[in-house]
Amino acid sequence: MDSFAERLAAGVRKSKTPTLVGLDPRFENLPAPLTAGLSKTNPIEVASAFQTFCKGVIDVVAPLVAVVKPQAAFFEQVGVPGMAALAETISYAREKGLLVILDGKRNDIGSTAAAYADAYLGPPDVSAWGADALTVSPYLGEDSLTPFVEVAEQRGAGIFVLVKTSNPGGGLFQDIKDDEGAVYEHVARQVESLNAGSLGASGYGSIGAVVGATYPEQLSELRTVMPHAWFLVPGYGAQGGTAADVAGAFDKNGLGAIVNNSRGIIFAHAKAPYKERFGASQWQATVEAATLDMIHSLRAETPAGLLA
Repeated sequence: MDSFAERLAAGVRKSKTPTLVGLDPRFENLPAPLTAGLSKTNPIEVASAFQTFCKGVIDVVAPLVAVVKPQAAFFEQVGVPGMAALAETISYAREKGLLVILDGKRNDIGSTAAAYADAYLGPPDVSAWGADALTVSPYLGEDSLTPFVEVAEQRGAGIFVLVKTSNPGGGLFQDIKDDEGAVYEHVARQVESLNAGSLGASGYGSIGAVVGATYPEQLSELRTVMPHAWFLVPGYGAQGGTAADVAGAFDKNGLGAIVNNSRGIIFAHAKAPYKERFGASQWQATVEAATLDMIHSLRAETPAGLLA
């Protein structure tokens, strides 16, 4: 199997967009037709609605983008039925030809880290969850990342290490500085080092970095620090990041980054201008319209336009 970095590059080139659709199901935000008659206190009913909703989103975006990102927390919140819905969502996305990044922000040390990596990374014949990539926290140190890196390389999977996150409070620890720079810069150099032995034809390795759209200056700086790392860029849309803000994440050919949008796409039926144009009964049409609008914005305002 080709490495995750090469499969991601191929998918982005084929779809001609770095748009990443986040799957963050929240019962109270689902389109009314999917929750009519259901109880939000019934885990089985909620999980069923999540599964129907995520499959419906996948049906719409699979012809448009290369990758989706289920957020594990919203499924875990519903207990065992939710986890079953997550498994089905991952499987369905893979069937539709999409790459799947599971957003779980996992980490630990030693055998526990190895167990997380074994559980989540790789195709279904070797992994219980069958994710192509997993988000990982670096703050337990190098030995906590090593098991994820090793399993990813063995199975053609990838990881995205939290470097400079999009949330306002992230700087409390990430921006602490010493003589060699901020904490996030230390993490970035480690990510770049981890890619040294696994670069593919695209010029990228399978150890990526999470870098938020809400810090465009640092985003550009970190592209220089990590020239061989794929960036997963959250913060676009609902958190305030724009296409212009993420331009610095890309290389000169329009590769190197995937830009996540969750609420702005999957719940577009409740937002202007889509609410007025379509409404909840046509929620899949709003997903398509919002996805296409993001694709066009990224093409117009970032080097991703070179993919077209």
